[in-house]
Amino acid sequence: QVQLVESGGGLVQAGGSLRLSCSASGSIFRINAMAWYRQAPGKQRDLVASITSGGSTNYVDSVKGRFTISRDNAKNTVYLQMSSLKPEDTAVYYCKARQAMGVYEYVYWGQGTQVTVSS
Repeated sequence: QVQLVESGGGLVQAGGSLRLSCSASGSIFRINAMAWYRQAPGKQRDLVASITSGGSTNYVDSVKGRFTISRDNAKNTVYLQMSSLKPEDTAVYYCKARQAMGVYEYVYWGQGTQVTVSS
């Protein structure tokens, strides 16, 4: 089993920055892709950024140039550096990890961390 724990959320004014962290523990072997999603009240959970085991990244258009996803394999941690934050970035941010186990695949979610951007 894999457990994901997010941290770094909080309240920030528009234009400010936050750095989210997601640490994996447990049976962390064979984890390949990791990603950050976000969900605002009454909205669906949407992909924000993803990163593969090889370091390839992908971002939703609305955060390109402002957010950076990275990972530290030695620490089993993925980060989301958020800059130039906007009120529309307000949401609960969730970490996701995908684990390949032979012919099986598992997906794990963190509990989420609240990000609130005030105007």
